[in-house]
Amino acid sequence: MEVCTIGGFEEVGKNMTAVKIGDDVIIFDIGVYLPAIIEFQEKETVQQAYSEKKLRNIGALPNDLVLDKLGWRDKVRAIIIGHAHLDHLGGVPYIANRYPQAKILASPFTMAVLDTILEDEKIQIKNRKYIVRENSSYIIQGKKEKYKVEFINATHSTLQCCFIALHTKEGIFFYALDFKLDNHPIIGPPANYKKLKEIGRKGVKVLVVDSLYSGTERKTQSERVARNMVEDALSSVRDRSSALFVTTFSSHIARLKSIVDFGKKTKRKIIFLGRSLNKYVKSAIKVKQCPFANQITLLKYRKQVDSFLKKADKERGRYLIVCTGHQAEPGSILDRIVKDETPFRLKSGDNVIFSSSIIPTPVNINNRGKMDKRLRTKGVRIQTDVHVSGHGGREDIRDLVELLKPKHIIPAHGSLQQETPMIELASEIGYNLGETSHLSSNGKLLKFKAH
Repeated sequence: MEVCTIGGFEEVGKNMTAVKIGDDVIIFDIGVYLPAIIEFQEKETVQQAYSEKKLRNIGALPNDLVLDKLGWRDKVRAIIIGHAHLDHLGGVPYIANRYPQAKILASPFTMAVLDTILEDEKIQIKNRKYIVRENSSYIIQGKKEKYKVEFINATHSTLQCCFIALHTKEGIFFYALDFKLDNHPIIGPPANYKKLKEIGRKGVKVLVVDSLYSGTERKTQSERVARNMVEDALSSVRDRSSALFVTTFSSHIARLKSIVDFGKKTKRKIIFLGRSLNKYVKSAIKVKQCPFANQITLLKYRKQVDSFLKKADKERGRYLIVCTGHQAEPGSILDRIVKDETPFRLKSGDNVIFSSSIIPTPVNINNRGKMDKRLRTKGVRIQTDVHVSGHGGREDIRDLVELLKPKHIIPAHGSLQQETPMIELASEIGYNLGETSHLSSNGKLLKFKAH
């Protein structure tokens, strides 16, 4: 078994890993690096369509050209996408055509989001697409061998996230990006512990694991806790004449459900604004996973949005507005409102609730710092961090490792600084760096001998 750690092993984003057994290569995830895209958008005066070349030039795509050097490119049989976040699937529209013979496998919601992106960007890919439901499997036909791939229900911060287990004659390759072990999710079941134990008994050869918060000594709190925080935050807004904005991750359908559920108690009409929210909510509706679909109005296009905001400016106490812009992304709805680029003018006593945390990259920290300062200058009441993470802490990761009992561990989904504590945790459990735990970097090849 050979593993090429293509992207996401030195940063948070552009996740991509390739595994080779004999004459067959399977790719796991093809994500983008969002900070590079945000910086690019800030410099661009005119919104331009993205291309593979442009995204490569700004460092937004994983450098999968390493597969050409290894002679693996023509051996790729499948591209498996673990979940619907852009740092895991955003690169598929731009890179998949390099592997036209590879099938794309994903859960129903993940595939619906991919289809929406392809449609929005007017991109066509040659690859055949297959939906694999959570807790079911698919057989990939290699050159000589067949491989069973299991999609195992995981909990994270969007719908239908899966752990992926690739069964091979060399043992099981297990891909655990991203997850937390939430025993009380708001939508869908908890992680499939029974299946994880079963796979642990069969024998995992290599585990690639989300190590973003491996240095945080905690078990990440359940989404149920965030639901209580949302209820608390909304119930504290008592002024019926002030505006009320809430912003969160567009892909976080469970969080959006909580916002709608408790938003109804404010007796305000709930309006969703922004392309990204539209993309994820429409995808959730498509796969019948959007319990609040009939309780909201979705507005996507700029003219629609600005026309509504003009009305909302005059009737500010009538609406609860859920919008994009929790990271102060350039051009997002909240960014434009705060900069007075829409017909809506924020006033003293208006409310903005950030049901999110700041993703810790310099560009996000800087942008949010500027946004928060502008909001304070306008006298807006801000509530931040009404949120719990979708990534497991050290104790979630420890539990997963103990369930799976892998022979080898490779930390992923972070910088060297974020992945090093995973090596220390592995050492606590009995793994040795360089022998059974492996700190990798982008483009590196790791070879694992047969039993």
